[in-house]
Amino acid sequence: MGRRRLPRPPRKPPTPRARGPRFLERPGIWFNQHLKTVIETLGRLRANPLPSIMTVAVIGISLALPSALYVLSENLRAMAGGWDQTAAISLFLDLKVDDQKAATLADQLRNWQEIARIQLITRDQALAEFRDLGGFEDALDKITKNPLPTVLAVYPVPEHASPERLEILQERLLDLPEADFARMDTLWLQRLQAILDLVQVVALLLGGLLGIGVLLIVGNTIRLEILNRRIEIEIMELVGATAAFIRRPFLYTGAWYGLLGGLTAWLLVTLAILILQGSVSRLASLYHSEFRLAGLGFGDTLNMLGASILLSFSGSWLAVNRHLRGAEAH
Repeated sequence: MGRRRLPRPPRKPPTPRARGPRFLERPGIWFNQHLKTVIETLGRLRANPLPSIMTVAVIGISLALPSALYVLSENLRAMAGGWDQTAAISLFLDLKVDDQKAATLADQLRNWQEIARIQLITRDQALAEFRDLGGFEDALDKITKNPLPTVLAVYPVPEHASPERLEILQERLLDLPEADFARMDTLWLQRLQAILDLVQVVALLLGGLLGIGVLLIVGNTIRLEILNRRIEIEIMELVGATAAFIRRPFLYTGAWYGLLGGLTAWLLVTLAILILQGSVSRLASLYHSEFRLAGLGFGDTLNMLGASILLSFSGSWLAVNRHLRGAEAH
């Protein structure tokens, strides 16, 4: 007789592995997909260095021009800020007014509500300052009598620093019997401020026009890349790839163009500042002063990079969407 087979014990069902909720896995999958696309698009740019460098250079130059104009206006504004301490009105007294009468008049003017302070420049002090300018030593040595008048430098309070109120204050000062004539010293500074405001408006307009140019450049570059990868895109559409999946690498390519172009613009502006600093320092030394040019600040740099990435991303979006709409129509 054959051996009798014993029945096998029933197999235990496999213990299921502990898994978390599926919605917790989705952010990680989404992040990995996008990170992979970011790395792949950067690799494509490195695989075609010459076209990529040319596109990045064009974006950088386009953004560097308005940025440099903005930095120039800001440096001139900072330089002019140091000149705000000059007297608003210089009141030249009659030659018959001696230093004692001028000091008495200065004390009286300090009580005016429109005036913050008064600086008395005597005739001897004015002659000494004129002599320090240089170039007139021989002529001054031949002068036996000081021809310069006593001057009162008038500094108004901030509430009366506007051009209209300064003119009213100047007329009041000219009505004084000791006054000969007056000069408004801040008029040129106000004109300079108006010119700097105009320069900043021009920089904004130029930045807007060149920004549109960046958008068109990146859009055309992405359009050419779409044409080069037309067969690959068609295959992805046949296997059921979504529009977001097809669009993703081109959008990241545009973002890379924007980031690299913005960094190039920052580098160009910084190099221009370093090159000009030597000439500016030599010019400032002739006026016995020191001035250092300021480049793009941290906030300005972030704004420029953000604008560059946004423009390039928008250009890519327009190019890809146009292709996808055309593919759906066919």
